[in-house]
Amino acid sequence: MMRIRSSLQLPYILKKINVFFERAGFEAYLVGGAVRDMLMNKDVSDFDIATNAKPNQVMSIFKKVIPTGIEHGTVTVIFQGEHIEVTTFRTEKDYSDGRHPDNIEYAATIEEDLSRRDFTMNAIAANLRNGSIVDPFDGRHDIKIKLIRCVGNPLERFNEDGLRPIRALRFASVLGFDIESKTLEAIPASLKITEKIAVERFHDELLKMLKSPVPSVGLRLMEQTGIMKIFLPELCECRGVMQKGFHNFDVLDHLYYSCDGTDNNNINVRLAALFHDVGKPSVSALGNDGVYTFYQHEAVSAAMTQKILERLHFSRQTITYVCHLIKNHMFFYEPHWTDAAVRRFLVRIKYSEYENVLEDLFELRRGDLFGMNRIVPPSNQLLEFQKRIESVLENDNALSLKDLDINGRDLMKIGIPSGKNIGIVLNELFETVLDDPSMNIKEKLLEVAENFYETRLKN
Repeated sequence: MMRIRSSLQLPYILKKINVFFERAGFEAYLVGGAVRDMLMNKDVSDFDIATNAKPNQVMSIFKKVIPTGIEHGTVTVIFQGEHIEVTTFRTEKDYSDGRHPDNIEYAATIEEDLSRRDFTMNAIAANLRNGSIVDPFDGRHDIKIKLIRCVGNPLERFNEDGLRPIRALRFASVLGFDIESKTLEAIPASLKITEKIAVERFHDELLKMLKSPVPSVGLRLMEQTGIMKIFLPELCECRGVMQKGFHNFDVLDHLYYSCDGTDNNNINVRLAALFHDVGKPSVSALGNDGVYTFYQHEAVSAAMTQKILERLHFSRQTITYVCHLIKNHMFFYEPHWTDAAVRRFLVRIKYSEYENVLEDLFELRRGDLFGMNRIVPPSNQLLEFQKRIESVLENDNALSLKDLDINGRDLMKIGIPSGKNIGIVLNELFETVLDDPSMNIKEKLLEVAENFYETRLKN
């Protein structure tokens, strides 16, 4: 178990910056997540400083200062090439918008400043002079026992800032901590405040949660506390939708565990894993054998995911790609597939358009399989298919129209008029080459094109 330290060995840059504060007669402390992470022996590169110097005084101490949030007492000091946020000791009160304080007053001590923070693990400071710890709310003990606990009254903290409950859930997922019972119980009681936060803030917290080692922890807490119903009601509809057969869980638990079963460094795949079956409730049908079916759920799930991600202000590029993964996640390779079938699979998943689409689809499939019973699938699960694909790709195959040894200008030269007929002929030639790559020679394609146009398209 982690020992409780009374001081930290601070990076040289912080000791150096403190010299300037002390020369001017001010105190300075490292605060926030950096202190927490250093106490947990994690690497830290982002530093926040709290000081009793006012913003204008900080700006007079250092040569390069950006007034990034000067109305809230915050400036950014550029020191030895690093951007370091510096905030004056302050207290806050009245949060009418459920996110930002209406009134900010400068405080005299670091203890007062720490009292305004969200959780005890984040309300710890380290003096820049000697690294000595200031811990008025016993945050080090909570870190030691892996507990997320609010500073003071949880309901008051959550009513001040509607993002704090979501942060608590995210920290539980990222750090593997439990949430103290009173803190957890206060979340449902503060949902009206959480409803007020900007969707961009939820977007950011969701991404951080999905990048955690076990996102199902935070996702399940999000469901239990009612936050999911606010921001992701479509997922809530998946609760209780059972999947007899290969699945041991209902659709929602399956989605949670599918996230767990994918690479936490691949956010596109994790987003796809979270939503790949979200359309199942709307297409479920009970068969004569008593087993539910979910025909075309991948297409419905992709369409629903597009609307969800648009609502959460994801980029168009992310939305398009994640929905593409979802739409194509139901692939079933059989050893009897011909090479042409493999080529058509590669065309369908837009292998030539998306650099990592094959790897991402395979990763999504592994997550999908893990989500069925929480058992890691065999490492060779997709090995045969992978070898078939590699074999096909070793040859110079045309996998998109641009790979054809012919273009629209060539077709017009043999008398095919410009317009839609050019596209029709090119697609026919592409199908021909998918069946037989040896046909991808200009002279052969011109012959096929002329014959196809004369017999199928020309009036």
